[in-house]
Amino acid sequence: MTKQIHAGGVPIGGGAPVSIQSMCSTKTHDVPATVEQILRLEQAGCEIIRVAVPDIAAAQSIGRIKSRIHIPLVADIHFDYKLALECAAQGVDKIRINPGNIGGEDRVKAVADACRAGGIPIRVGVNGGSLEREILKKYGGPTSEALAESALGHVSLLEKFDFTDICISVKCSSVPVTMGAYRLLSERCPYPLHLGVTEAGTPSMGVVKSAMGIGGLLCLGIGDTLRVTLTADPEEEVYAAKKILLAAGLRQEGPNIIACPTCGRTNIDLIPMAREVERRLADCTLPITVAVMGCAVNGPGEAACADVGIAGGKGEGLIFRKGKILRKVPQERLVDELMTEIANLSASKK
Repeated sequence: MTKQIHAGGVPIGGGAPVSIQSMCSTKTHDVPATVEQILRLEQAGCEIIRVAVPDIAAAQSIGRIKSRIHIPLVADIHFDYKLALECAAQGVDKIRINPGNIGGEDRVKAVADACRAGGIPIRVGVNGGSLEREILKKYGGPTSEALAESALGHVSLLEKFDFTDICISVKCSSVPVTMGAYRLLSERCPYPLHLGVTEAGTPSMGVVKSAMGIGGLLCLGIGDTLRVTLTADPEEEVYAAKKILLAAGLRQEGPNIIACPTCGRTNIDLIPMAREVERRLADCTLPITVAVMGCAVNGPGEAACADVGIAGGKGEGLIFRKGKILRKVPQERLVDELMTEIANLSASKK
């Protein structure tokens, strides 16, 4: 089990639930726009939010942003250690830095001292594209070993100044390299790990890469917090993260919809039916498994684990619960009858 740190009121590591993070795409100095986006992300399910701090105007906006939101605020800082000091003075909840690019050890010490005084954890963030030249030369490129060694070197610098409220990320655009680096870190240090596959791309491929990399690590018991990095609206990152946690068995918030892929035995138009079920359950918060199956073969037997489900047939279908058939209904009434059963299930759980 990893060491536990706290970003504001959210625990990270030490057995705490894996938390969902995202990052604003607004200009941080534009406080109204940034707050508006964060409030939308909160509604989507974001639990920790990061903002870019490229200049003093952004750093001086941290306090005003924090006072108007409800989740921990993280400052993302490169190059200028004074920006980290200003964010600490503004009361930011967490700081993300790469200690190797903010100057000499005296500057790292100044940031560590300020964060210690304010109870602010630091995320050591290492990316495949920003590794030290000597490490790249040693390993011949941004390998898993290179990422892990770089991160641990930066961690040791913070430890030198008696700072241990640390979280680590080692992100790369390569899924295998990223997974390898996190596995090495999980073996070599006690600090919580922030998971992510950087520059994953647009949702069509980025969600796949993230599900493989982040989800694969989570299934191995590795990872304490995560961000799905997508070239898209940040809300899509949050929705994808929730689905990854659900698939990894780490969250049960809202319905888990299972559906068969269809085959020559299918006698109903299953694909639009499954999409309709998904649409109608978009706002459902009941932690249930809902099955949308195409025939008797992939029906109550195959989906016996489902709390409630439907299975299609010729002109009609079945409504079932936990593998037990409740009744037959006309095909055109299947989705409506399924919603009725879900409503009954919801009422029985209150």
